Amino acid sequence: QIQLHESGGGSVEAGGSLRLSCVASEAAFSSNCMGWYRLSGGPERDLVAVISRYAHEGAKYSDSVKGRFTISKDISKNTLYLQMNKLIPDDSGMYYCAAYRFCGRWSDTDRYLDLWGQGTQVTVSP
Repeated sequence: QIQLHESGGGSVEAGGSLRLSCVASEAAFSSNCMGWYRLSGGPERDLVAVISRYAHEGAKYSDSVKGRFTISKDISKNTLYLQMNKLIPDDSGMYYCAAYRFCGRWSDTDRYLDLWGQGTQVTVSP
């Protein structure tokens, strides 16, 4: 069964840090591309970071989090992480771990969404 399960969300003050974790089934973790997106009250998914299984593609980040967030994978644990530092109130939202058929270009990644978890809430206060 293909599953993604997030944890690690919480409430922090601006400037603080959180690390999100996503434990994935074998099938999900073997996806070509995994990442995190955020919902912040509206219906549109806000792609935050992705990491490809192919070394030449590497990791990509939205401009708003570049330099503050780091996405990584632990293959031995089938776990995807999102280290979030220097958090600001605009980072608040429900964060979802996701698997994509491809990473592709940043603007195209969302159309390759295959599955996602139940989400974990991040709230950053001023």
